[in-house]
Amino acid sequence: MIPFSREARRHVLALRRHYEALDRFEAVVNLMAALQEASDTIERAPEGGLPAPRAYPQLARPGLAWMKAGRYWIAYRINPYPVIAAVFYEAADIPRRL
Repeated sequence: MIPFSREARRHVLALRRHYEALDRFEAVVNLMAALQEASDTIERAPEGGLPAPRAYPQLARPGLAWMKAGRYWIAYRINPYPVIAAVFYEAADIPRRL
């Protein structure tokens, strides 16, 4: 799996804690599956990302790409090596959290 930035690790941990507090263990499984899907996709075609999530074009940043995996938006960098930089649930207010 592609490594995570500190920020992305915090995002994933917060999501896991939220799901576990609600006894939504299937949501944890789905989150982990989405992260694996994103990692696999980035490894196969790192240049295939979007400049920003469709709903938030103002989040486009040089060197950062976005992709949708499951119900999550994943931000990643490919230079100098691939790193998952952020993970957000699709309904999150991403601009307020980024």
